[in-house]
Amino acid sequence: MTLAAATNENLANLSNTLIYSAMAVYTLAFFAYIAEWLFGSRSKVGRTAAALTADTKGAAKKADAPAVTVTKAGGTSVLERPQVVVRAAAGARDVPDGPGAHGGDEQGDLYGRIAVSLTVLAFLVAFGGVLTRALSVQRAPWGNMYEFNITFSTVAVGVYLTLLALRKNVRWLGLFLITTVLLDLGIAITVLYTASDQLVPALHSYWLYIHVSTAILCGAVFYVGAVGTILYLFKDSYESKLVSGGTPGRFATSVMERLPASASLDKFSYRVNAAVFPLWTFTIIAGAIWAGDAWGRYWGWDPKETWAFITWVAYACYLHARATAGWKGRKAAYIALVAFGCWLFNYYGVNIFVSGKHSYADVGLAALRSVGA
Repeated sequence: MTLAAATNENLANLSNTLIYSAMAVYTLAFFAYIAEWLFGSRSKVGRTAAALTADTKGAAKKADAPAVTVTKAGGTSVLERPQVVVRAAAGARDVPDGPGAHGGDEQGDLYGRIAVSLTVLAFLVAFGGVLTRALSVQRAPWGNMYEFNITFSTVAVGVYLTLLALRKNVRWLGLFLITTVLLDLGIAITVLYTASDQLVPALHSYWLYIHVSTAILCGAVFYVGAVGTILYLFKDSYESKLVSGGTPGRFATSVMERLPASASLDKFSYRVNAAVFPLWTFTIIAGAIWAGDAWGRYWGWDPKETWAFITWVAYACYLHARATAGWKGRKAAYIALVAFGCWLFNYYGVNIFVSGKHSYADVGLAALRSVGA
């Protein structure tokens, strides 16, 4: 039986149809998230500015207050009032979280609920596309970059929906998530598309299910943490500008006031990255064990192995820096973004531009050249 005969073309074509359909539904969800941001009430935002203004005025009032005077029999004792400092470090500002993209408005909330419903529907359709891709060749759907991309985006949305169900306050992630998911799927179906086929011999192992699945989950969670980190940097700059007496633009105010406080975003990103870091450690160990079975050595400094280790070191540095008082806030956030950049290069850069034992990703160099042309 040939490899072509081993592929169920009907299921493979169905998978492609489902992925295209998921993209269509994700697009509808994208517009619903846009509507949530645009039509949500702006009358209930401004909490950050109000809180920081109150803190600044309160601090100034206390700083200008006279020293405390205590009169005693036979003399007067003057007690120095301690200096009041407005704390500006991440996690130190006493700022309430924004009301969300809908701005606390019923109409905006309706658009948001529609967006989430469409996201759930698109997730289920995309999951069907991944599943039928696997069934078309009776294997795990992680044999090439196209399959990795469609699985990665589906898992990333699944992580978002899980957090949404658990926390009820992460809908602000929706617009940013769906935007990048659409970009990811667009790259997958154009540049990275590979016809459904059998695995290369090195991938015929049960470790494929263990190692690659955990790598995909880790990447999806790292991605969610990176989005939170980027939004933290914007919100922290916004709060800092308010503290210094600046006046942010109208658009920036409308967006930033609806997001959680910078301290909340910083804590969210840290907890997400810290939670998945042990699983990334396991992913590297599982890959080493698989390499021992497939190639007779556990570690050979293959480009993929090297960059996986570099990513591990980068996230370890971030977690250490984040747990150290002097490196909280923006400095630690920059390290987190560098770490996620290492993960992205480990996937895209190593697979596309670097030769090694992991160069069986079937990128489709002809497609890449045509895009470049």
